[in-house]
Amino acid sequence: MTVPTWLWLATIGGLTAVILLDLLIVGRKPHAVGIGEATRWVLAYVALAIAFALGLWYFAGGVAAGEFLAGYITEYSLSVDNLFVFVIIMAAFKVPAVHQHRVLLVGIVIALVMRGVFIAVGAAAINAFSWVFYLFAAVLIVTAVNLGRQGSEHDDAEFRENAALRALRRLLPVTDDYHGARSVVQVNGRRMVTPMLIVMFAIGSTDLLFALDSIPAIFGLTQEPYLVFTANAFALMGLRQLYFLLGGLLSKLVYLSYGLSVILGFIGVKLVLHALHENNLPFVNGGQPVPVPTVSIAVSLSVIIGVLVITTIASLLKVRRSPAPAPGAGATNGTLVG
Repeated sequence: MTVPTWLWLATIGGLTAVILLDLLIVGRKPHAVGIGEATRWVLAYVALAIAFALGLWYFAGGVAAGEFLAGYITEYSLSVDNLFVFVIIMAAFKVPAVHQHRVLLVGIVIALVMRGVFIAVGAAAINAFSWVFYLFAAVLIVTAVNLGRQGSEHDDAEFRENAALRALRRLLPVTDDYHGARSVVQVNGRRMVTPMLIVMFAIGSTDLLFALDSIPAIFGLTQEPYLVFTANAFALMGLRQLYFLLGGLLSKLVYLSYGLSVILGFIGVKLVLHALHENNLPFVNGGQPVPVPTVSIAVSLSVIIGVLVITTIASLLKVRRSPAPAPGAGATNGTLVG
């Protein structure tokens, strides 16, 4: 798949326009997002992703469209697990409900920029060294095992700031209180940042840690950087509305970690097969490709969707039989509060 420069620029321009429109809407009237509004936004972003896939199918063929859909669904489903951490971050920073949407939007924009850099580095590494697929496969299989061991238990421990966040606090003076939606204020003639900026950076930098698993996963489905980037962009752009839509429902997805574990393990095995098929390591089969079967994108898409459907149904049946309160995720009238 050859992607011209103008298409990259048009795609980035379109995403920027959506972000600016969203910021304009949020900035004009900050408010707590309810279930109805969140549902409409989620459906709108899913519709945009489907429309984009149809455009790919028309202009680039079914393989490109299938790879995008598989990557988008995988990234979106992996992002759902990230929401547990976002809940903890919002609570730790005591973000007012009316500003949570803005925090998530800007934080996710930061995450998307950092993921873009990560994707570029990953694509360059894959083009230069085919053995990178073995490394990505190892990361996914280890993550799959860890998720499987985690099971239905989610870490509700207190949020711990990462190194980047601690460095930001040392560099910038931070006010004790929020000042509306403002990120920078003047206090006694001194320019200071507010906790609003810190929590935005916390969301963005924390998401990058999740990308260490999700980016290798999508490279296991497609090696086209354009599809990797757009799948990530659509998944992240719809993530903040999903945060408000799911709310306390997060705790009902009790088998989510098992499902994600299966998906990551499957993609890890797929990467191993692909690496063997493209092998040039001298100590493996004398540096020659190994004649192993490869997994088509149709099979990958079927496995991903099938696992998610089974996981969701099994989770809902489990919760119906033995309901339990949501750990660490507070919700009021369908809106998460910090």
